[in-house]
Amino acid sequence: MTGHGGDLDRGALVAFVREHGEGVLSTLGPDGGPQAAYLALAATDDGDLVLDARASSRKVANLGRDARVAVVVGGSDGRTVQCEGVADLPTGEDRDRCAAAYREAFPQFAGSLEDPGIVVVRVRVTWARYGDYRTSPPQLRELRY
Repeated sequence: MTGHGGDLDRGALVAFVREHGEGVLSTLGPDGGPQAAYLALAATDDGDLVLDARASSRKVANLGRDARVAVVVGGSDGRTVQCEGVADLPTGEDRDRCAAAYREAFPQFAGSLEDPGIVVVRVRVTWARYGDYRTSPPQLRELRY
């Protein structure tokens, strides 16, 4: 799970997200308070996180006001990746690339990507920390940009 100097490697981040395939996305609501959603998560080869959402959902409305998000992946096996980033609704080739990553991870949900009421959300990770809490002391690694 590490790269040079004990830092989290972007490839390892992608592999971890793909292994777990789900997590919690937190956005900021209209009053600035946190709102969280448990959902399916995919990752592009470049390290962007991808999810789908109903265009009318709270999370999409929240992203329109403030694109900053936090994401937690994993946890049940004693390992987590905590991320912070900026989310958007990609278009054109970027949407196609993100949708392909989501479709590959979740072929059972591929049809939802054709629904005009569903949008693709991309999270560009700006900070991440991997934690392995199965050991004492825990092993912590940060993703460096």
